[in-house]
Amino acid sequence: MPDTSLGNQIFDLDFHPKEDYVYTGLLTGEIKALKYDTDGSCQHMFNIRPTKRSCRGLAIDTFGKSLWAISKDKTIHIIDANSGKIVDERLAAHESPLNRVIHLLPNMVATGDDDGVIKLWDPRQSDAIREYTQHFDFISDFLWLEDKRQLVATSGDGTLSVMDVRINKPEPLAHSEDQEDELLSIVGIKGNTKIVVGTQLGILSIFNRNKGWGDCVDRIPGHPSSIDTLCALSGDVILAGSSDGLIRAVQIFPTKFLGVLADHGEFPIERMKLDRNAKWLGSVSHDEVLKLTDVEDALEESDNEKTGDEAKTGDGDSDGEAETEEAGLGDVSPKKQINDDESDVSDSDGDRKKKKRRKKSKEAMGSRKKTDTAGDKSFFADL
Repeated sequence: MPDTSLGNQIFDLDFHPKEDYVYTGLLTGEIKALKYDTDGSCQHMFNIRPTKRSCRGLAIDTFGKSLWAISKDKTIHIIDANSGKIVDERLAAHESPLNRVIHLLPNMVATGDDDGVIKLWDPRQSDAIREYTQHFDFISDFLWLEDKRQLVATSGDGTLSVMDVRINKPEPLAHSEDQEDELLSIVGIKGNTKIVVGTQLGILSIFNRNKGWGDCVDRIPGHPSSIDTLCALSGDVILAGSSDGLIRAVQIFPTKFLGVLADHGEFPIERMKLDRNAKWLGSVSHDEVLKLTDVEDALEESDNEKTGDEAKTGDGDSDGEAETEEAGLGDVSPKKQINDDESDVSDSDGDRKKKKRRKKSKEAMGSRKKTDTAGDKSFFADL
């Protein structure tokens, strides 16, 4: 299916929960809404520009009525998802540029900024209803755990924190140990009993909710570049978007590299999400296009190929769990690795830097273990 060029770098996207609409936030501050057809082709619905600074994040409510947009100028705009009209705004919502937003409940939204501050918002009130300050570096991603009404946040300071939104206190319910690497993305698997976190050095860290949030229970190496975004394709298969431009399908427990699902060239993957029917995977990068990839039959093809070798890491439930770095994915990059420092993007008018990631030394970047294990690259070969 053809990619849809939007004319500038795209930072985030979100799908409508009830209609075949997708919304994108751009470097220029524009928000472009598109309608996609059964073949993945897109038609423009509306284009607005509530701010001249970059739109860094989007989140639509569960009813598909209100679209929350956050920007570098520290402003939150609430937009009618059908007409594109701005219905409300929060000026100077944070003291630092905003980086992430997520819709939690019908009347609760969370935002995170470049200095690690997290705020909870009620759309019916003008001011934030709660503020958390346990992090000191940028908030990179959020995960909502519906069963316990808990919000999990990952940060560039190397830790994740868990907040129970039912408790009217500014302290988190739990705060992990320093993982000695920037945490960039997060997704739940196996009914959210286990949590997968993507890191700057390309390691997938596994947290087990039944064993607490203090430290990860497993680590799966193999990605040659940072894992900037994660998405769950099924209960045990995740999609990992890396700064080398590839979106890889990885099965967890047992661990197996299934194949490359999509390719944005050598441009880092910014964000990716599944639509309401889990048919289309939307992904955006620095190549200025919205890519829709059909994943409806991907797992059926994967089931037919499960006779291949699997690199097992255990299920993370045994006593005395240890880091399983020797049983990683191997070198899963089918093309030359690029320098992670060169993958940083900018949302300023001049030099295009999006996040305040701390640069890693060459020694740290070169310390990752690599194996000669080859993944099954025939998966998704027909896509």
